[in-house]
Amino acid sequence: MSAEAGELDRPLTAVPAGERGATRIADRVVAKIASQAAREAVGTLPPDAGRPSASVVVHHKAAHVRVHLELDYPCDVGDRCHQVRHQVVERVGTLAGMEVPEVVVQVERLHLVAGPGAAEGRTR
Repeated sequence: MSAEAGELDRPLTAVPAGERGATRIADRVVAKIASQAAREAVGTLPPDAGRPSASVVVHHKAAHVRVHLELDYPCDVGDRCHQVRHQVVERVGTLAGMEVPEVVVQVERLHLVAGPGAAEGRTR
């Protein structure tokens, strides 16, 4: 009998969770999750608006997120930013298993939505 066959007959021993290894999720992966969450929260944007993007710094299972986005105007900017923060915290927590103590939302540009009178140069 070979040594390898003898090893198969030994009972398996459980290795404690802390000694099995660790899963590390790269910052860029968390940034993609945050970007997608921001897109979901923002909804439909004007055709010339850029897609939301995010940058992330992960430190001890906590993701600090900065989201850059463009919004249509007029809108409730504060409410839209709140929706983005909420969605980013929820999605990063669910998909990456990380706490998100900070989400900074930076509105880069506002896009004027054409309304009645816009063709004559009036905004109201």
